[in-house]
Amino acid sequence: MSKIYSAALNGIEGKIIEIETDISYGLVAFHIVGLPDNAVKEAKVRVMSAIKNSGFDTIQKKITLNLAPADIRKDGTGFDLPIAIALLSALGAVSEKRAQEFLIAGELSLFGDVRDIYGALPMALKAKEVGLKGVIIPKDNIYEASLVDGISVYGVSTLEETVMFLNGELDLEVAEPHYFAKERFYKYDFDFEEVKGQFLARRAIEIAVAGQHNIALIGAPGSGKTMLARRVPTILPKMSFDEMMETLKIYSASGIAKKKSLFYRERPYRSPHHTISDVGLIGGGIHPKAGEISLAHNGVLFLDEFFEFKPQALEGLRQPLEDGEVTISRANYNVTFPASTMLIAAMNPCPCGYYGDTTQQCKCTQFEIAKYQKKLSGPVSDRIDIMIQVPSVKYESLISETGGESSEKIRERVIKAYNIQKDRYINEKYDFNGKMSASGIKKYCILTSEAKKFWSFALQKLNISARRYGKTLKVARTIADLDNSKSIESNHISEAIQIQASFF
Repeated sequence: MSKIYSAALNGIEGKIIEIETDISYGLVAFHIVGLPDNAVKEAKVRVMSAIKNSGFDTIQKKITLNLAPADIRKDGTGFDLPIAIALLSALGAVSEKRAQEFLIAGELSLFGDVRDIYGALPMALKAKEVGLKGVIIPKDNIYEASLVDGISVYGVSTLEETVMFLNGELDLEVAEPHYFAKERFYKYDFDFEEVKGQFLARRAIEIAVAGQHNIALIGAPGSGKTMLARRVPTILPKMSFDEMMETLKIYSASGIAKKKSLFYRERPYRSPHHTISDVGLIGGGIHPKAGEISLAHNGVLFLDEFFEFKPQALEGLRQPLEDGEVTISRANYNVTFPASTMLIAAMNPCPCGYYGDTTQQCKCTQFEIAKYQKKLSGPVSDRIDIMIQVPSVKYESLISETGGESSEKIRERVIKAYNIQKDRYINEKYDFNGKMSASGIKKYCILTSEAKKFWSFALQKLNISARRYGKTLKVARTIADLDNSKSIESNHISEAIQIQASFF
């Protein structure tokens, strides 16, 4: 008998799994119990071939293998390597005492090569939490796992190499920790200074980024909505350590963590195509995986051609945008994925796209326009703080040799606003004005006496709805932060009202 430690994923969190092995005399058989999925059940074929082709004796006995605790579903191919080590340990070919000091995970080929897996970072974090000495994982996964401080990470290439290391016959180099600490400048191929005209839209995006407000860009085709949105990453501040670790846990569990991404602290920017499924956007599936809104955690989710997305998918955004997380429920378990993101929605005002445009005439009927605009439901609209019209760029602006303000200058102002909000909300559950609660609006949106008079006048004359009341104050709070003002002035209220004007 033997016992080896590995890990399973529950959402983006690692769970310790004990692999208990019993090899006895009897009819030759290989049983795996403990709620394994098909990929784990198939491990016995890969494992037995890998053991034979790595030069070890073929096991011709009755094998019973239990994955404990048995009430947690085990999926994926990461159990191949620990199962092989557990079998060899039970036969005395591997030092069980030393093997139990590590969390082991990896997929095996039929020839004994170790292939990469999902979730190496959450597994390493769990191994550190329970006090294991280190983790043994595929070499392709050491970059993400080595982000965890205080635990040794060893990368292996073959089953034979793993056995030799556990038996003390081979010394493996411990992966260098803290790859994230190597600050490197990520050079973008584009900049806001390349944008001609669109001064109001540029300002609205700056405010939206500074306060993490969801924003909708409404305009005719070719007006520059996508061009503006694609330059948003160039003005986003770098992620903090905690933000980076949480974001990388999502990417690691999804199997899309890349070596290169770990050298930068750039915030995620996700731009899925409008044909994406509900599960692809929100998350879910038979074995729940993170959707695009979770992959954009601590960053930006850009939805171009917003009205072309499936209505069910757009409605599915309501709760994640409100709560900052996605909870997927199944019969026996629940999985929660973080989803605190800034939404940028780009949309046309009508089917032809030219309603309200000054350069081309709209060809749609009023019925078609009304039907098209109704695709933006009230609940989804409630979660968008800023709706800005992006007009077609005039000829004079296009031929002008002078561009707009650079991304670097805009980012400097955004970072200052970020720091102000971080300090202000240090005792709150949220960090940004865009996530402010109703009680927070009352507590932190302090207006000067002149601003109160102006706000009262605007509420009466402009017939501002209750829905827009709180959103306008939150946006005004961000504008005040960009001006480094403790109180909200009249001009802050005025600008907040201006950038919320829209067709909807």
